[in-house]
Amino acid sequence: MYSKSVIFIWALLALCLNPLELISCQRVEQRFKFPNSDVYLRLLHSTKLQYQIMKGSKTVQTITLVNTATNNKLMQTDSGKFTLNTGDTTIEFELIPSEAGVVHVRVSRTVPYGSQPIDCVDLDIQNTHWYGGPEFKNHYWPVEKQTLTNFSYVTKEFENMGVAERYWFNTNGQFYYVDDQTPLFIEQNSFGYENKLCFSALSALPYNSRADKVNFVYNVGSAPNTKKAHMYAVKKFLKFPAEYPDERMVTHPIWSTWALYKRDINETIVREFGDAILRNGFNNSQLEIDDDWEDCYGALSYSKTKFPDMKKLTDELKVKGFRVTLWIHPFINKNCEPIYSEAFKKGYLVLDHNFTTDTQWWNSGPKEAAHVDFTKVEVRTWFSDRLKKLQEEGGIDSFKFDAGETSWMPDDPILQGDLSLSPTQMTRDYVRTVGAFGPMVEVRSGQNTQDLPIFVRVVDKDSEWGWNNGLLTLITTTIQMNLNGYPFVLPDMIGGNGYDDKPPSKELFLRWLQANVFMPSLQFSYVPWNFDAEAIEISKNFINMHADFAPEIIKRFKLATQTGEPVNLPLWWVDPEDKIAQGIYDQFLLGDDIIAAPVVQEGAVVRDIYLPKGEWKDGNTNIVHYGPKWLMAYSAPLDTLPYFERVSEKPTWW
Repeated sequence: MYSKSVIFIWALLALCLNPLELISCQRVEQRFKFPNSDVYLRLLHSTKLQYQIMKGSKTVQTITLVNTATNNKLMQTDSGKFTLNTGDTTIEFELIPSEAGVVHVRVSRTVPYGSQPIDCVDLDIQNTHWYGGPEFKNHYWPVEKQTLTNFSYVTKEFENMGVAERYWFNTNGQFYYVDDQTPLFIEQNSFGYENKLCFSALSALPYNSRADKVNFVYNVGSAPNTKKAHMYAVKKFLKFPAEYPDERMVTHPIWSTWALYKRDINETIVREFGDAILRNGFNNSQLEIDDDWEDCYGALSYSKTKFPDMKKLTDELKVKGFRVTLWIHPFINKNCEPIYSEAFKKGYLVLDHNFTTDTQWWNSGPKEAAHVDFTKVEVRTWFSDRLKKLQEEGGIDSFKFDAGETSWMPDDPILQGDLSLSPTQMTRDYVRTVGAFGPMVEVRSGQNTQDLPIFVRVVDKDSEWGWNNGLLTLITTTIQMNLNGYPFVLPDMIGGNGYDDKPPSKELFLRWLQANVFMPSLQFSYVPWNFDAEAIEISKNFINMHADFAPEIIKRFKLATQTGEPVNLPLWWVDPEDKIAQGIYDQFLLGDDIIAAPVVQEGAVVRDIYLPKGEWKDGNTNIVHYGPKWLMAYSAPLDTLPYFERVSEKPTWW
């Protein structure tokens, strides 16, 4: 006769199906196999409903359905999908055909007004790191420690969130992508959702709050490793560019008036700025005239008091070897007449549901501005024609386009087009309109616009060192944007923007420049000659170094147009299974063969460096190291950027 303990264990095994899951065993409601596959859908019942996606006997995903009744049954349809009726809606599970080793399931349902289903995944899986999610001002990396509470997932002013692709993945090879039509809200590490990432859909602002029902659709799956999961997501969900931006902007520095002069610019200052660049022996890709060149904000006409003859000025600059670009925004201030009244009468401005244009941006007071409505075809043409006129009259080569985030519009806006995309269609329509002005274009926001051959600028960085929107976050933001499908990253001003009357120190300026060397472009506003002769010499060395490696950057640009592979990558790209590399946030790759390890701590003249597997030649000493290994207390005085190049030839014993 068998003992009671043996019988109990047999019972557990029968319920769990897999002995390895014995510890977390729950009563299995149902387990179905998708037709013509080895993929199963498994429904678990406890205090909350869960479903698992299994490949054979291995569980590859577990999702908890928080606001869903637990007494439901899976049904299989004639088409091979599964459905789960929850009373007020039906959840559909569809296995999507995918490449070898990848499991991809699409989960969809219609959500009635007032309902907010919440589907959650665990973040604290042992030794797991997470990537993806929004661009953030204080961009922690990896992203599993970030906290978000009922967070509307749209581009917005909050945290300077200019890019908000609905994509996450982790070091277990799991990936998640929420469809654009879903009015997505996020819970991450919030109260009641500790150590969880949760997706929900709700008919509420800032989305179209008048819909009586909305779609809640997301894609969940897994691949053999992190890199394969990401490359599958790039091909399936994220667009990648068909062409790449201007090569001169890669090779030589952009010089902007913004950080150094802010709004105190005029023809004399711009001319003197250009002369100083040349007098101190620096090259350029272009000179950028930033804020406050207009008659008034939104006029798109040159201020005659500041720039009495813009064409004469740009002609002079071009003779000296400069191209000239101009800062543009999507706003019209109400005191900017007659253009405000003209645009309002024509219906070219975004209205709220009270039919007012009231909004605010950083160059207006409350309710003193309006936002141009790029969701209308005729407005896109009107705006573009005005920009072309600016180019012709002023000899302008291209533009720097600011803003584009949805939160600059009036609350509860009336937009055109597919209302299930409201308000995010404003970002994409704006960026696509201005992106048509060619490969020198620079924008700071994006929404499913990865296919455009333009630079996307990181959020304005402060002249700080650490996680407080400082130098360290330049690296994490650049990697994050690449992993959101935007490989042509413009790293913004070297040394930061000097907000709150806090310009960068010489040390911060030079370390920032070094961190930029292996990124796509250098953009100066604070200048080396404002420090001393040593700063000028060190700056020239690293500007020349960047130019020397520009062919490698352009090579990666071209590859991005062919495969969608990022330009600047996290260190784990070399070896997706490397647990140490998965957590590194202060080193990065240019392509597969160059490791940059800039100094990002104030006062530091040494740093620890991790080298993943491979044979790496020190760019400063030519010493060859064989990874994986740590180089502890690597010497990096102020004139030194630690970097390593992969050695193509391996020794015979390797």
